[in-house]
Amino acid sequence: MINIEEQRIALSEIGEEMLNLCHSQVELAFEAFTIFDTDLAEEIILKENRVNALDLKIERDTDNFIALYNPVATDLRFALAILKINYNLERIGDQAYDIANHTLDLNQKLAPELIEKLEFNLMFDTLGSMFNDVLSAYTDENLKAARKVFKKDKIINKINSNTFNIVEEEVGKNPELIRQYLMALVVMKKFEKIGDLLKNISESIIYYVDAKVLKHKKKK
Repeated sequence: MINIEEQRIALSEIGEEMLNLCHSQVELAFEAFTIFDTDLAEEIILKENRVNALDLKIERDTDNFIALYNPVATDLRFALAILKINYNLERIGDQAYDIANHTLDLNQKLAPELIEKLEFNLMFDTLGSMFNDVLSAYTDENLKAARKVFKKDKIINKINSNTFNIVEEEVGKNPELIRQYLMALVVMKKFEKIGDLLKNISESIIYYVDAKVLKHKKKK
Protein backbone atom coordinates (compact mmCIF):
# COMPACT_ATOMS: atom_id res chain seq x y z
CA MET A 1 0.00 0.00 0.00
CA ILE A 2 1.24 3.50 -0.86
CA ASN A 3 2.32 5.35 2.29
CA ILE A 4 0.48 8.42 3.49
CA GLU A 5 3.15 10.88 2.31
CA GLU A 6 3.13 9.50 -1.25
CA GLN A 7 -0.65 9.63 -1.31
CA ARG A 8 -0.63 13.25 -0.12
CA ILE A 9 1.77 14.18 -2.92
CA ALA A 10 -0.46 12.44 -5.48
CA LEU A 11 -3.52 14.28 -4.19
CA SER A 12 -1.67 17.58 -4.24
CA GLU A 13 -0.56 17.04 -7.84
CA ILE A 14 -4.04 16.31 -9.12
CA GLY A 15 -5.30 19.35 -7.22
CA GLU A 16 -2.71 21.45 -9.04
CA GLU A 17 -3.86 19.95 -12.34
CA MET A 18 -7.44 20.98 -11.53
CA LEU A 19 -6.29 24.51 -10.63
CA ASN A 20 -4.40 24.92 -13.91
CA LEU A 21 -7.30 23.52 -15.93
CA CYS A 22 -9.80 25.93 -14.36
CA HIS A 23 -7.42 28.85 -14.86
CA SER A 24 -7.18 27.91 -18.55
CA GLN A 25 -10.98 27.71 -18.79
CA VAL A 26 -11.33 31.23 -17.38
CA GLU A 27 -8.70 32.61 -19.76
CA LEU A 28 -10.47 31.05 -22.72
CA ALA A 29 -13.85 32.31 -21.48
CA PHE A 30 -12.59 35.89 -21.30
CA GLU A 31 -11.09 35.72 -24.76
CA ALA A 32 -14.14 34.02 -26.28
CA PHE A 33 -16.52 36.63 -24.87
CA THR A 34 -14.52 39.78 -25.53
CA ILE A 35 -13.50 38.96 -29.12
CA PHE A 36 -16.52 36.74 -29.90
CA ASP A 37 -14.72 33.51 -30.74
CA THR A 38 -17.29 30.74 -30.98
CA ASP A 39 -14.62 28.07 -31.49
CA LEU A 40 -13.10 28.94 -28.12
CA ALA A 41 -16.53 28.95 -26.53
CA GLU A 42 -17.20 25.46 -27.87
CA GLU A 43 -13.80 24.30 -26.60
CA ILE A 44 -14.66 25.48 -23.08
CA ILE A 45 -17.97 23.63 -23.19
CA LEU A 46 -16.23 20.42 -24.28
CA LYS A 47 -13.52 20.74 -21.62
CA GLU A 48 -16.18 21.01 -18.92
CA ASN A 49 -16.33 17.22 -19.04
CA ARG A 50 -12.65 17.14 -18.04
CA VAL A 51 -13.30 19.54 -15.16
CA ASN A 52 -16.15 17.35 -13.91
CA ALA A 53 -14.06 14.18 -14.25
CA LEU A 54 -11.20 15.66 -12.22
CA ASP A 55 -13.67 16.92 -9.63
CA LEU A 56 -15.03 13.41 -9.12
CA LYS A 57 -11.54 11.87 -9.04
CA ILE A 58 -10.31 14.31 -6.38
CA GLU A 59 -13.39 13.64 -4.25
CA ARG A 60 -12.98 9.89 -4.59
CA ASP A 61 -9.22 9.90 -3.95
CA THR A 62 -9.60 12.16 -0.92
CA ASP A 63 -12.37 9.95 0.51
CA ASN A 64 -10.07 6.94 0.04
CA PHE A 65 -7.20 8.84 1.68
CA ILE A 66 -9.32 9.48 4.76
CA ALA A 67 -10.73 5.94 4.86
CA LEU A 68 -7.39 4.17 4.38
CA TYR A 69 -5.11 6.29 6.55
CA ASN A 70 -7.49 7.73 9.15
CA PRO A 71 -5.49 11.00 9.09
CA VAL A 72 -5.24 13.30 12.10
CA ALA A 73 -3.89 16.80 12.75
CA THR A 74 -2.03 18.21 9.71
CA ASP A 75 -2.91 15.29 7.44
CA LEU A 76 -6.60 15.69 8.22
CA ARG A 77 -6.43 19.44 7.61
CA PHE A 78 -4.77 18.72 4.29
CA ALA A 79 -7.59 16.39 3.24
CA LEU A 80 -10.29 18.86 4.31
CA ALA A 81 -8.50 21.71 2.53
CA ILE A 82 -8.23 19.67 -0.70
CA LEU A 83 -11.98 18.98 -0.62
CA LYS A 84 -12.80 22.66 -0.10
CA ILE A 85 -10.35 23.81 -2.77
CA ASN A 86 -11.70 21.27 -5.24
CA TYR A 87 -15.29 22.35 -4.56
CA ASN A 88 -14.45 25.98 -5.32
CA LEU A 89 -12.43 25.06 -8.42
CA GLU A 90 -15.34 23.05 -9.81
CA ARG A 91 -17.55 26.11 -9.33
CA ILE A 92 -14.98 28.25 -11.15
CA GLY A 93 -15.21 25.78 -14.01
CA ASP A 94 -18.99 26.22 -13.97
CA GLN A 95 -18.62 30.00 -14.25
CA ALA A 96 -16.35 29.65 -17.29
CA TYR A 97 -18.82 27.20 -18.83
CA ASP A 98 -21.67 29.68 -18.31
CA ILE A 99 -19.65 32.52 -19.88
CA ALA A 100 -19.00 30.34 -22.93
CA ASN A 101 -22.72 29.71 -23.30
CA HIS A 102 -23.48 33.42 -22.89
CA THR A 103 -20.97 34.11 -25.67
CA LEU A 104 -22.87 31.81 -28.00
CA ASP A 105 -26.22 33.28 -26.91
CA LEU A 106 -25.06 36.86 -27.54
CA ASN A 107 -23.87 35.85 -31.01
CA GLN A 108 -22.08 39.15 -31.75
CA LYS A 109 -18.77 40.85 -31.07
CA LEU A 110 -18.66 43.34 -28.20
CA ALA A 111 -18.20 47.00 -29.06
CA PRO A 112 -14.62 48.06 -28.16
CA GLU A 113 -15.89 51.06 -26.18
CA LEU A 114 -17.98 48.73 -24.01
CA ILE A 115 -14.92 46.65 -23.11
CA GLU A 116 -13.00 49.81 -22.23
CA LYS A 117 -15.73 51.52 -20.19
CA LEU A 118 -16.53 48.42 -18.13
CA GLU A 119 -12.81 47.77 -17.47
CA PHE A 120 -12.95 44.19 -18.69
CA ASN A 121 -9.18 44.06 -19.20
CA LEU A 122 -8.39 45.32 -15.69
CA MET A 123 -10.78 42.78 -14.23
CA PHE A 124 -9.22 39.95 -16.23
CA ASP A 125 -5.64 41.00 -15.47
CA THR A 126 -6.51 41.13 -11.76
CA LEU A 127 -8.08 37.68 -11.90
CA GLY A 128 -4.99 36.35 -13.67
CA SER A 129 -2.81 37.75 -10.93
CA MET A 130 -5.07 36.17 -8.31
CA PHE A 131 -4.77 32.78 -10.02
CA ASN A 132 -0.96 33.12 -9.98
CA ASP A 133 -1.01 33.99 -6.27
CA VAL A 134 -3.24 31.01 -5.53
CA LEU A 135 -0.94 28.69 -7.49
CA SER A 136 2.10 29.99 -5.60
CA ALA A 137 0.26 29.63 -2.30
CA TYR A 138 -0.84 26.10 -3.19
CA THR A 139 2.43 24.71 -4.56
CA ASP A 140 4.89 26.55 -2.28
CA GLU A 141 2.71 26.90 0.83
CA ASN A 142 3.22 30.65 0.43
CA LEU A 143 1.00 32.42 2.95
CA LYS A 144 2.03 35.86 1.71
CA ALA A 145 0.80 35.02 -1.79
CA ALA A 146 -2.44 33.61 -0.38
CA ARG A 147 -3.15 36.84 1.51
CA LYS A 148 -2.54 38.98 -1.59
CA VAL A 149 -5.69 37.47 -3.07
CA PHE A 150 -7.95 39.24 -0.56
CA LYS A 151 -6.74 42.70 -1.52
CA LYS A 152 -7.02 41.96 -5.23
CA ASP A 153 -10.55 40.64 -4.80
CA LYS A 154 -11.55 44.12 -3.63
CA ILE A 155 -10.46 45.49 -7.02
CA ILE A 156 -12.72 42.95 -8.74
CA ASN A 157 -15.63 43.86 -6.48
CA LYS A 158 -15.18 47.58 -7.14
CA ILE A 159 -15.13 47.10 -10.91
CA ASN A 160 -18.26 44.97 -10.73
CA SER A 161 -20.09 47.42 -8.45
CA ASN A 162 -19.48 50.22 -10.96
CA THR A 163 -20.87 48.32 -13.93
CA PHE A 164 -24.58 48.93 -13.31
CA ASN A 165 -24.22 52.70 -13.15
CA ILE A 166 -22.04 52.70 -16.26
CA VAL A 167 -24.50 50.54 -18.16
CA GLU A 168 -27.44 52.68 -17.05
CA GLU A 169 -25.70 55.77 -18.39
CA GLU A 170 -24.38 54.26 -21.62
CA VAL A 171 -27.57 52.50 -22.69
CA GLY A 172 -29.25 55.88 -23.07
CA LYS A 173 -26.44 57.05 -25.35
CA ASN A 174 -26.22 53.83 -27.39
CA PRO A 175 -29.60 52.06 -27.26
CA GLU A 176 -28.52 49.84 -30.16
CA LEU A 177 -26.01 48.20 -27.79
CA ILE A 178 -28.51 47.42 -25.03
CA ARG A 179 -28.27 43.64 -25.56
CA GLN A 180 -24.49 43.76 -25.34
CA TYR A 181 -24.55 45.86 -22.19
CA LEU A 182 -27.07 43.62 -20.45
CA MET A 183 -25.09 40.49 -21.32
CA ALA A 184 -21.89 42.21 -20.18
CA LEU A 185 -23.52 42.82 -16.78
CA VAL A 186 -24.25 39.11 -16.47
CA VAL A 187 -20.74 38.07 -17.50
CA MET A 188 -19.03 40.65 -15.26
CA LYS A 189 -20.95 39.14 -12.35
CA LYS A 190 -19.59 35.74 -13.33
CA PHE A 191 -16.03 37.07 -13.23
CA GLU A 192 -16.73 38.72 -9.87
CA LYS A 193 -17.93 35.33 -8.59
CA ILE A 194 -14.68 33.72 -9.77
CA GLY A 195 -12.82 36.28 -7.65
CA ASP A 196 -14.87 35.26 -4.62
CA LEU A 197 -14.14 31.58 -5.25
CA LEU A 198 -10.40 32.27 -5.52
CA LYS A 199 -10.62 34.06 -2.19
CA ASN A 200 -12.30 30.97 -0.72
CA ILE A 201 -9.44 28.82 -2.03
CA SER A 202 -6.88 31.14 -0.43
CA GLU A 203 -8.71 30.81 2.88
CA SER A 204 -8.50 27.01 2.63
CA ILE A 205 -4.77 27.14 1.88
CA ILE A 206 -4.19 29.42 4.86
CA TYR A 207 -6.29 27.07 7.02
CA TYR A 208 -3.97 24.18 6.16
CA VAL A 209 -0.57 25.92 5.96
CA ASP A 210 -0.99 28.15 9.01
CA ALA A 211 -1.86 25.17 11.21
CA LYS A 212 1.11 23.26 9.83
CA VAL A 213 3.47 26.13 10.68
CA LEU A 214 2.00 26.45 14.17
CA LYS A 215 2.44 22.73 14.73
CA HIS A 216 6.15 22.94 13.88
CA LYS A 217 6.60 25.95 16.16
CA LYS A 218 5.08 24.01 19.05
CA LYS A 219 7.50 21.13 18.43
CA LYS A 220 10.45 23.50 18.61
